[in-house]
Amino acid sequence: MELTKQIEKGADILREGGVVALPTETVYGLGASAFNEKALARVFEIKRRPFFDPLILHISNIKWLDNLAADIPAAAKNLIEKIWPGPLTIVLPKKNCVPDIATSGLPGVALRMPSNETARALIELAGVPVAAPSANLFGSVSPTTAKHVEDQLGGSVDIIIDGGPCTVGIESTIISFMNAAPTLLRPGGTPLEEIESITGKVIIPAREDFVNHSPGRSEQHYATSAPLLLINSIDDIPSISVDKKVGLLSLEPIDKNLFLSNIDVIECLSENGDLREAACNLFAAMRRLDDCGADIIAALPVPNTGLGLAINDRLYRASRKNV
Repeated sequence: MELTKQIEKGADILREGGVVALPTETVYGLGASAFNEKALARVFEIKRRPFFDPLILHISNIKWLDNLAADIPAAAKNLIEKIWPGPLTIVLPKKNCVPDIATSGLPGVALRMPSNETARALIELAGVPVAAPSANLFGSVSPTTAKHVEDQLGGSVDIIIDGGPCTVGIESTIISFMNAAPTLLRPGGTPLEEIESITGKVIIPAREDFVNHSPGRSEQHYATSAPLLLINSIDDIPSISVDKKVGLLSLEPIDKNLFLSNIDVIECLSENGDLREAACNLFAAMRRLDDCGADIIAALPVPNTGLGLAINDRLYRASRKNV
């Protein structure tokens, strides 16, 4: 089915209370009308997502802001003007029309305008904000292609709209304006440095703070089937490779011939160490290492600047499954 027809069918399904898998620039989302509580409950059910984990509402037009948010501070307006549409989610005090199930009973609503044109066209045609967490089982690796959605969720959704691979490949950055100063709830596709150049200093809470206030803050998240271990250097490989098939995840190319006895498969995130390319490739590379039958996935950290902050966050949470 051509993309235009998929969008039209998806919009009909959303209006009728169905669930749609849709592409965004970050990851594929599992979408339902933000005003339909039964449809939202089905999203939680399909994902096996705990109800304490709030959803992000996606909009196609700035006009929806005043319908959903009770207050928009000047700093938030500044970010919206400069970064939307894009991989940035903003948490604002919610209006009563937003169902509690969408916010997990919290007073703030998470809002985003995706830059993906297919996503915005779908939302605009449906005529409703769309709540859309990642289209995968809760806690597992996020999907960046329609096939990833099909492989894991299959016939659980009413339609999977195939918009091609995601161009950012990692979830949106989440900034909360529920307190006096902007607070980082999740690092993501918009670098923190870019945000702080607009808002000034952003509060970065401890990992255990705000655990249930934002998607992606669970201690164990983005998990592969094979245990993922964070290592500091290649020198750590021999200590974990005895009788194990090891897959290595690295930022830049590594000569496998130097480590033949210790590494079976290498996934390089970027040929030249580009962090934007690395973020785009991260989840697909994690899936490939899982699919190759690795017993252990060893992951090297990337520089903790720009999108590296989000990549390291995902790797850390993926590794916590083994704790």
